[in-house]
Amino acid sequence: MTSVTRAESSTVRSCAYTDIVVERREQCAPGGETTVIRLLGLLPPYWSCLPEVERDRVVLHVMLGSTEGSDAVRAEVEEVMADPAMRGWSAAG
Repeated sequence: MTSVTRAESSTVRSCAYTDIVVERREQCAPGGETTVIRLLGLLPPYWSCLPEVERDRVVLHVMLGSTEGSDAVRAEVEEVMADPAMRGWSAAG
């Protein structure tokens, strides 16, 4: 298994990734396991993502080749985070 760094953007096996980090802000919000399913379900289905899930944090390594670039990824995630299903969580950074 290839390890992906938590840098802003990184290259793994010639594939550029950008990292999206969301963190739980309210203890009454669902944990990371539930949140990653919701998050992936709200993102475009053609995105290639590698999730890392912790109780209060989710990191998505999004392959840029499946998107229109890291700015487009961040804009889409910002919209997704406004969905009621993501209540209690917010994008870090």
